[in-house]
Amino acid sequence: MTTITTAADTEVFDHLVIGGGTAGCIVAARLADRPGHPRVALVEWGPDDAAEPRAQTIRRWDEMVDSEYAVQHHSVPQTRGNSHIDHTRLHILGGCSTANTMISWLPFRGDLLEWERRGADGWGPDDLLPYASRLRTRISVIPPTDQNPRLARVIDAATAALDLERVIEWNDHDYRPGAGFFEIGYIPETNQRSSGSNAYRDLLTRASLRGDLTLLTGHRALRLTMTDATVTGAVIADADGAEWCIRARTTVLAAGAFETPRLLMLSGIGDPDVLRAAGVPVRVPLHGVGRGLQDHAEGIVVWETRGPVEAPSATGWDAGYLWGDDHADDPALADLPPVPQVATHIPREPWVEQLLRAGVALPEHIAGVAPNVARPRSRGRVWIDSADPDAELRIDFRYFTDPDGHDEQVLVQGVRNARQVARADPFAAEIVREVFPGPDVVSDADLSAAERAVHQTVYHPCGTCRIGADDDADSVLDSSLRVRGTTGLWVADASAFPTITSINPVITIMLLAERAADLIPRV
Repeated sequence: MTTITTAADTEVFDHLVIGGGTAGCIVAARLADRPGHPRVALVEWGPDDAAEPRAQTIRRWDEMVDSEYAVQHHSVPQTRGNSHIDHTRLHILGGCSTANTMISWLPFRGDLLEWERRGADGWGPDDLLPYASRLRTRISVIPPTDQNPRLARVIDAATAALDLERVIEWNDHDYRPGAGFFEIGYIPETNQRSSGSNAYRDLLTRASLRGDLTLLTGHRALRLTMTDATVTGAVIADADGAEWCIRARTTVLAAGAFETPRLLMLSGIGDPDVLRAAGVPVRVPLHGVGRGLQDHAEGIVVWETRGPVEAPSATGWDAGYLWGDDHADDPALADLPPVPQVATHIPREPWVEQLLRAGVALPEHIAGVAPNVARPRSRGRVWIDSADPDAELRIDFRYFTDPDGHDEQVLVQGVRNARQVARADPFAAEIVREVFPGPDVVSDADLSAAERAVHQTVYHPCGTCRIGADDDADSVLDSSLRVRGTTGLWVADASAFPTITSINPVITIMLLAERAADLIPRV
């Protein structure tokens, strides 16, 4: 695939895609594959991932999270959550799908019907789920050779303790509470991840060889160029800081839930009060840009075990269980199909960095589970406070601040579920004691305080440029993903989500990208 570092200022592309992550690779590949093969430019801040072995082997995901491609964002101090989390994003072709564990769920019907109810017309299950047949992503069940025996024992304990279905294939039915090994976006024979870049590399390469695709890796978009409210392209910079304009008839932002709203605001599209305070001239007043931030906050329960965990795994985060119905507790949504309330991951080795930071002493052999709030009701925001694109992005997740205390209650329920699982065989037979939160932490208030002090993220920020109804003052996008108040500008990434999906969202992002390629007008 050809990567260039300069282009003539007079060249006009049919489509400019900014952000070569999970969604951006798909959008660029599909646009360039249209009949007539329009000219497409794809701008990615980081390098190509093809020759990076850590990005190819899904079992090495944790090396990518700590790699030179990882950018660690941090929130402002949290009043009710953990202020010490590294919110990792990846600057490399394929984006976060080069570093996540590719847990691959199709979105549940209840999630998508809620999108429609919240004003995202045309984004219900009958509109979006058919795109699953177009995905080039390899989604595999985990074969016995990659199934970890301890995880299998925890699954068996969860089915018994919580009265859950033992699930083999999650994607052959809509949501039912269950436990099992996940379906993963990978090739079991080689452990290669099926990232957005890998899955669509053939289409990208064909377009590049035809001369239809210009891939600009190592380039960063600094701001959009505009004539009045019409977007005409972007100012981009190479690794040495040299800047130039790239012009296009349509521009698609696919830079993710942090960088897409940042780029809009740096270009003068956003809340006028925020823009003026940052010293950015207002071009298009759009109050909702950066608002509506959501994430899956994840707790942790750790036990000492009688011996080490066995070796086999696909990614190390290969199993889990889904519990409850969050819609049933919400009168406005109780008539919709069910969605999980708690989504619990069962890792081969628990992610304990926050426990170590808090001074929790850990024994030699441990096991753990990570219950997360599947449908959080807390909402945060991202914003700029400077016109300098290198200034730190301001992020406030506002974890556990929903007025009814829903998120906190769900976190506590997840811990109580985990304790039930630990009392059930065959998992119970290998447990020595509970290490965290510890057997003396019993009340809801004490469990909440202990978990909120050390909770992690599942790295699923979304909703910062959400789709919404025409009369929704905080919606940034119309149902075609066009940025309101502008001409020639669309968004295709997780920032468009009206609400977070109750499960890992990578496949939903891919489906959104596939549909975006149909919605963006031909030129």
